[in-house]
Amino acid sequence: MTDQSRQPPERPRFEPEIIPPGASHDPKGTRIFIDQTTSERIFVGRISSLQMFMLALGIGAVIAVVLVILLGAFLLWVPIVGLLIAAGLVAGVLRPLFSRRG
Repeated sequence: MTDQSRQPPERPRFEPEIIPPGASHDPKGTRIFIDQTTSERIFVGRISSLQMFMLALGIGAVIAVVLVILLGAFLLWVPIVGLLIAAGLVAGVLRPLFSRRG
């Protein structure tokens, strides 16, 4: 076995940059936060054309469902509002017949 105490210590690969509080050094406006408490890794891969198509199809399906729900709610209220308008017109026509003349 080799004696590791004889090897020189490894120098840091990057120099830490110390930014004083209140100073902005981020030219792009992006910040990276590294959480050292977990050992999870996040893998970000490139999206293939099939995956992009499936993503667009899924987003389109969600938009279609929301549109159907909104149109259904609108179409439900159309006859109700029509009935209220008709009731108001009928009440306006019948009002002189039931008004008291003193």
